[in-house]
Amino acid sequence: MTNVTIIGGGWAGLATAIELCQYGIPVTLIEATRQLGGRARCVAFDAERVDNGQHLMIGAYRETLRLLKLVKAPAPVRRRLQLRMHTSAREFSLTAPRLPAPLHLIVALLNARGIHAHERRSALRFCVRLAWQRFQLGHDISLAQLLERHRQTRRLIECLWEPLCLATLNTPLNEASAQVFLTVLRDAFARRRADSDLLFATTDLGQTFPAPALDFIERHGGRVILGERINEVRIAGNVLESVVGAQQIHPCQNLVIAAPAYTTAHLLAPHAALQPIAYNLQQFHYEPICTVYLRYPAYVTLDTEIVGFTGTTTQWLVDRAHCDQPGLMAAVISAHGTHMELGNQELLERVRDEIAQRYPSWPAPYNAMVIREKRATFACRVFINALRPPNATPVRGVWLAGDYTATGYPATLEGAVRSGVNCARQILASTKSLPISN
Repeated sequence: MTNVTIIGGGWAGLATAIELCQYGIPVTLIEATRQLGGRARCVAFDAERVDNGQHLMIGAYRETLRLLKLVKAPAPVRRRLQLRMHTSAREFSLTAPRLPAPLHLIVALLNARGIHAHERRSALRFCVRLAWQRFQLGHDISLAQLLERHRQTRRLIECLWEPLCLATLNTPLNEASAQVFLTVLRDAFARRRADSDLLFATTDLGQTFPAPALDFIERHGGRVILGERINEVRIAGNVLESVVGAQQIHPCQNLVIAAPAYTTAHLLAPHAALQPIAYNLQQFHYEPICTVYLRYPAYVTLDTEIVGFTGTTTQWLVDRAHCDQPGLMAAVISAHGTHMELGNQELLERVRDEIAQRYPSWPAPYNAMVIREKRATFACRVFINALRPPNATPVRGVWLAGDYTATGYPATLEGAVRSGVNCARQILASTKSLPISN
């Protein structure tokens, strides 16, 4: 029977392992750190565990939801899409009604508040044209160029398109791939009404997926090794032999590299057959995400789980009450900007003051913490899809899994999970354990 070694215990590596384990394929998952989850992990804040970022999900995350159910993970809270943006002018709001897709989007746009009637019609015409084109562009351009081409007003961009771009692609409008954005838009709004729902985890990220995933893998005969960094992949005559870790050498028949793109490039670069993939991965750029946690008294709450801000450093404010952390607010700042030049205390004070201006009745927070993920996601720039590799490589038995692979998705939890599932299914098909079906 074939066996599979997986390097990396993030969501892509875990998804690969789960999919293989359920079909009886023995796996050994090796993670460099002492914690599973990768870039979606937990950190300590006072006596609590908090997430390193606000990794929200939507109803269109079919593979993520399927695996959460499979490993018996806590079900997320589901809410209808409600977009509320605090702006320097009047507040913008949009709510998706309980109607079939895409009618729910049409009604939501026509009833949006905080924009003029002609802007509602302009946004609707834009969406209709995209749907007519099946959300496909013949030639990728920046999202800013696409919005200009379709005459979206400055107000629409400020209140709707730019916040959605930063939330999904973590890349500024003038750099963001319009094609990747359209893929997300299609999956969220053009298929099923429930696809646009927002999903909020009821526990920290560690308990949401990594912990139940570990239990599932071990119950199905898999092995997980924590705290061992793989430094080398050994290939002789285009045949995979082993991987070399800090503690030992691991012989392997099949290898899935489910590490970040920059780590994967380092492991692939010494091998001539894999150097073209390594070269493409070395062209990737990365975007940060900053999260500022502010601890207020338990009675402090928002009237919805998340609200957006424009014209401020703070972009989103998330009420962590849904994670049984009442009074804990998470301010999120996506992508690069001048905020990255501020020290943690300066950034904290700016965010605190912006929130105080918007919610003057709130008391001052009595504790706070800043988390900076400098390479939170790959930059989803124009033509990024041309650099993204498939799961299979030219070396038999060497596979790739990660949000950076050719899923068409941005660097999201669903992108990572889809990549892992696709990789596992191709391995199963190659070993005739499962017919391939996509």
